[in-house]
Amino acid sequence: MTGTTAAREHEAYQAVEHELGVFFRRARSLSAEVAREVHPELEPAAYGLLIGMYDCARSRPSDLADHFGVGKATISRQVKVLEKLGLIERRPDPDDGRAHLLVLTDEGHHRVESARTARQERFHAMLGTWSAEDVRMLGSMLARFNDLAESRADRP
Repeated sequence: MTGTTAAREHEAYQAVEHELGVFFRRARSLSAEVAREVHPELEPAAYGLLIGMYDCARSRPSDLADHFGVGKATISRQVKVLEKLGLIERRPDPDDGRAHLLVLTDEGHHRVESARTARQERFHAMLGTWSAEDVRMLGSMLARFNDLAESRADRP
C-alpha cells in the first residue's frame, strides 16, 4: 500500500467516524424528542426500553437488562417510571409463579404506535428527495453496520 493510498484510507475512516458521531448525536436528540411525544415526563433511555418492550410483546426485567446490556437496577428504575406513567404493567409469568412479565398497557401501546408513525413520517419527509433505491441502499448499509456491531458486541 502506498503512502497516498494509506492516507486516503485513513481519511475515509475518519470521515465515517465523524459522520457517525454526528448521526448518533442527532439520533439521541430525535429520541429525546420522540420520548417527549410519547409522554412529556419520559426520558430517552426509558423510551428505548419502551420500544424494546413493544417489539417483544412481553418480557422479564432480567431479559430486558440482558438485551440492552444494562444492569438490573437500571431496568428497575426505568420500569418504575414507565409504570408510574401508566405505559406498562406487571403481569404474573404463567411459566414461573415467582416471576413477572412486563407488558405495555393499552395506553402505552397507543402512544408508542403514534410516536413511531410520527417518526416514520419525519424520515419520509427528510429522505423524500432521495430515490427509492438510495433509501433502500441506506437501509441495507445500516443493517450491515448493525449486524457487524452486534457480532462484535458478542465478543469478549
